[in-house]
Amino acid sequence: MSNQRSLAAALYVTGSLAAFVMVWAVAAWLWPSRALPSPAAVLGIFISETKSGDMPYHLSMTLMRVAASFTLAMVLGSVIGVLLGMRQRLDHFFNPWVILFLNLPALVVIVLAYIWFGLNEIAAIGAVALNKIPNVIVTMREGARTLDPRLSDLAAVYRFSQWERFRHVLLPQLEPFLAAASRSGMALIWKIVLVVELLGRSNGVGFQIYVFFQTFDVAAILAYALAFVAIMLLIELIVVQPLERHATRWRRQAA
Repeated sequence: MSNQRSLAAALYVTGSLAAFVMVWAVAAWLWPSRALPSPAAVLGIFISETKSGDMPYHLSMTLMRVAASFTLAMVLGSVIGVLLGMRQRLDHFFNPWVILFLNLPALVVIVLAYIWFGLNEIAAIGAVALNKIPNVIVTMREGARTLDPRLSDLAAVYRFSQWERFRHVLLPQLEPFLAAASRSGMALIWKIVLVVELLGRSNGVGFQIYVFFQTFDVAAILAYALAFVAIMLLIELIVVQPLERHATRWRRQAA
């Protein structure tokens, strides 16, 4: 049954993407313009950039920044969020800080990071992570507020170690909130990374988009953008969703 569902889901995704490409091709045929290149033209740019080595290099640099920013934001945001959710006084004190950073524009954070720390990788990754950390804090704080105290009491009765408490009591209850924060974080972080690269890096997808914007090469812009979107979709399908199913297997078994 699960294999049939997976096959059906794959067919839906394939059909949906095929329909999108067909609509795009028809629109490009009806309105022939440099501003709207056909799928074939974008594919040609993708192949040529891949053969030259430029596409793999710039994609790898952007992926490196996404991975570093995502890891930093998830670790710090999760720790802070759980602490605020479990400590009411801390939450009352730091809640204005969280609201402030939630509403601080990403562009301001990026520009200030480059001014204060220079045009380097530390500033770039730090600025991206700082834009995501408040969102993770809010999500994980809500998760910590829903923790069942009876499970903690049960762990105390059976004298669980700190690691056992974390693995068998805390983590299973927080997993849905971790999954939500991870998914939204991945989508948000890579978009901010492109802005960071456009403003202050000399490589990456964002930098390439800026270069092609100078020459109004829309086909190249779409080739790089869609290539990275495809990679993020593969990460979602191959990594994120299987890990989520593995982490929540105990819920299905209990049901």
